[in-house]
Amino acid sequence: MTYSTPTEQDEALKLKASSASPTPDSKSNPTASPTSDLQYVERINRTLDDAETTLREAEDVGGLQGEAPCGVAQKLSVAIVIPAFNERDTIAAIVERVRQIGIHDEIVIVDDYSTDGTRDVLLELAKADDVRIEMHGYNRGKGAALRTGFRCVQSDVVMIQDADLEYDPSDLPGLLEPIARGEADVVYGSRFLGNPHQDPSRLHRFGNWLLTTASNLATGQRLTDMETCYKAFRRTVLDQIDLEQERFGFEPEITAKVSRLGYKILELPISYNSRGYEEGKKIGVRDAINAFWCIARYR
Repeated sequence: MTYSTPTEQDEALKLKASSASPTPDSKSNPTASPTSDLQYVERINRTLDDAETTLREAEDVGGLQGEAPCGVAQKLSVAIVIPAFNERDTIAAIVERVRQIGIHDEIVIVDDYSTDGTRDVLLELAKADDVRIEMHGYNRGKGAALRTGFRCVQSDVVMIQDADLEYDPSDLPGLLEPIARGEADVVYGSRFLGNPHQDPSRLHRFGNWLLTTASNLATGQRLTDMETCYKAFRRTVLDQIDLEQERFGFEPEITAKVSRLGYKILELPISYNSRGYEEGKKIGVRDAINAFWCIARYR
């Protein structure tokens, strides 16, 4: 039998010692009733049996300290943070898809000063109890929007979802599972595991390979897609990190700072539906140059 606290172990030992030795009455009174002694021992045995049952039940649900055994899924609260900038045509659809998956406790959407009517859509979405809207007073960048979102969440796990339709929310439960099972604290969804040609642009694939390789050399990770949107963290990990980057430099910065804390990043394959610049893609050459600078700065 395993005891979870010193107090419980001491108490059990006292009870066992009492049952193994004569009672004060039986020592001082040789004519003490054998029946009363037998009842006393039986009462001790019942107490020990009850204590053992209680401890076994506590261990079955993760111990008296509330820690689930590794490999057993915990029920964790989940926040989905969605940065948005000029995504009027897709923001409502992506929120609905996230809702359909049903793993979230809160959805935090941060509008980075959209000018295309996105804010009007968000005002409607904000009527739902599970949606919180934050609005920037000027365009600051994706990294700044994510910082704003991270400050708002209360959940155990934080997951990032872009506001466009490139990433499929049906992949989110798979990214959450290793965290819930205690097998990882940080999980990235890779667009290049399993199907490296989901992005039809050779230029994009080559650029991502260069950035990811440079990041791996600097951090010691073995990633295939450092630039992925799909990142999931225990909130306790994010609470240890002071983020600075305003734009897409967030990706190499968070990867470097997670690595410096000693966390191993787990990668899992995800689906990806690439869109072009004419459809609203925003990352450019300047962001790629800044990403290399961030890799060097935060190594």
